[in-house]
Amino acid sequence: MAVILGIESSCDETSASICIDGEIKSNIIASQAIHAKYGGVVPELASRAHQLHIIPTVDEAIQQAKIHKNDVDAVAFTRGPGLLGSLLVGTSFAKSFALARQIPLIEINHMQAHILAHFIEEPKPSFPFLCLTVSGGHTQIVLVKDYFEMELLGQTLDDAAGEAFDKTAKILNLPYPGGPLIDKYAQEGNPDAYKLPEPQIPELNFSFSGLKTAILYMVQAEEKKDPNFLMENIADVCASVQQRIVSILLNKLKKAAKQTGVRNMAIAGGVSANSGLRQGLLEMGKQYQWNVFIPKFEYCTDNAAMIAIAGYHKYLRKEFVGQDITPLARMHV
Repeated sequence: MAVILGIESSCDETSASICIDGEIKSNIIASQAIHAKYGGVVPELASRAHQLHIIPTVDEAIQQAKIHKNDVDAVAFTRGPGLLGSLLVGTSFAKSFALARQIPLIEINHMQAHILAHFIEEPKPSFPFLCLTVSGGHTQIVLVKDYFEMELLGQTLDDAAGEAFDKTAKILNLPYPGGPLIDKYAQEGNPDAYKLPEPQIPELNFSFSGLKTAILYMVQAEEKKDPNFLMENIADVCASVQQRIVSILLNKLKKAAKQTGVRNMAIAGGVSANSGLRQGLLEMGKQYQWNVFIPKFEYCTDNAAMIAIAGYHKYLRKEFVGQDITPLARMHV
């Protein structure tokens, strides 16, 4: 029996999870509400909050899994990418726990973990599959050949999809985090109310900065005509924005499917919780007869369950690291 403790601290979520023989027994997440007043994540405040949360979060994960800390066989932790101060907290705790218990230490790539979240529960994708990984900091199309054999086919050249949602929310005077609010309003609006451009970016890469600028100019122009424009049309604006962001993402995924011939499609990352993206992928899957895999909401945003399941598969391969390991703010898939 392999018992893995997973630690996630890449941004503003402190999370701990226990995985026993590939089955997640607990997944505790401590969120940081302090960033809302600043309209975005403040790195220094995030790292301080991680220091406060990490011990009680790990303790709760161990208790919920109904094990003792001495039962843990290995510690898996997010090495990167992420905020360096936040990563330091999780890395330092993982190293200390492993050293005290004299058990193996397992480094995990945060972006790979998002993809491997698909192996937490059934149905699980078979290899190879394409994964559209979309979050506040990343937008990527990845060809997944095996658990840790992945090829990056395309990525954003500027803003990520999550950034596009959050920056648009600021334009629309919505509080942080704005992505979920745009999704909420979009469900009540007309997605065809406002025509927004789709960037023509070569190959399988993405760009969202031009779209964000187009949204800003559109809102400014409409507010000149009617100062109450946003108040009266917020649902239609959100629906139009969401439809365009989703179409940019899915059109690139469709192109990747055509180029590779792969028919297994997955989404991962925080933006994969977006209802428009989830529904759009399901509809496209029916149209092109794809096998579509969408994670549960709890495994979309940053969480330690995905770190623990990735750690479990590395544990089986005996891929361990030493106490000299350091976190990395930037890491490739």
